[in-house]
Amino acid sequence: METVVDNTTPVVATRGAAEQSVAKPKWLKVKLPIGKKYTELRGLVDKYSLNTICTSGSCPNMGECWGEGTATFMILGNTCTRSCGFCGVKTGRPETVDWDEPEKVARSIKIMNIKHAVITSVDRDDLKDGGSIIWIETVKAIRRMNPNTTLETLIPDFQGIERNIDRIVEANPEVVSHNMETVRRLTREVRIQAKYDRSLEVLRYLKEKGINRTKSGIMLGLGEQEEEVFQTMRDLRAANVDVVTIGQYLQPSKKHLPVKEFITPEQFAKYEQFGLELGFRHVESGPLVRSSYKAQKHIL
Repeated sequence: METVVDNTTPVVATRGAAEQSVAKPKWLKVKLPIGKKYTELRGLVDKYSLNTICTSGSCPNMGECWGEGTATFMILGNTCTRSCGFCGVKTGRPETVDWDEPEKVARSIKIMNIKHAVITSVDRDDLKDGGSIIWIETVKAIRRMNPNTTLETLIPDFQGIERNIDRIVEANPEVVSHNMETVRRLTREVRIQAKYDRSLEVLRYLKEKGINRTKSGIMLGLGEQEEEVFQTMRDLRAANVDVVTIGQYLQPSKKHLPVKEFITPEQFAKYEQFGLELGFRHVESGPLVRSSYKAQKHIL
């Protein structure tokens, strides 16, 4: 799942001290979205009850992205079969698959006149196909109804099952993304049912099968060390990943993992420079960066 942003005061864990609530640093303050394009799209979302993760996740970059004609949509319901410690999406038994969803998403994109759409989903380990059939039908519907809209699919790992990943390859979106989320050492705690090496293999497999542009994202502030972040970036480049996004983790609720550190803009800049030197085509690194930030330029 894509990281869900909150706007609450997070709990920060400090070494040798009890967890305590602290104010966010000034570089995490977000201006309210403004602009004609944003206002128009917000009106359409409210009027037609459109489901975008931009609004449901309170993304800090919503105004900027919408101004660029980019929006993110979540498919396969709003209940995930996994219980990741960082994610605000509820966990439990998902509802029955809505086979009309591909048309609904495609229609939403058309109503909003989206130039570049990012599609993501919950994990559906309850389904034999992992939800991959709905994925390919959604891409087909979007292509049919919005032939000039470019696409990024931010996919789950599909448990590494190749026949399910192959459906994404067949759909051939401009960008296929799968998030590592964190460093190797913290994966078991942060992602629980996921595996670091399995995610790397999914990304490597996508590239080997001919996907033009692959992408991944990690979030910081969960207790990772600088060298661990560097190593994760090296691992991604070794898997021929083209684009990496790096942002600050924010705690969705008190039930989720606490923020252990607020990473400074200077440190994010250091990671960006390191990533560019490694050979990534694009590196988005900053406190407010999320998986779909500046997504429209990642097709270039």
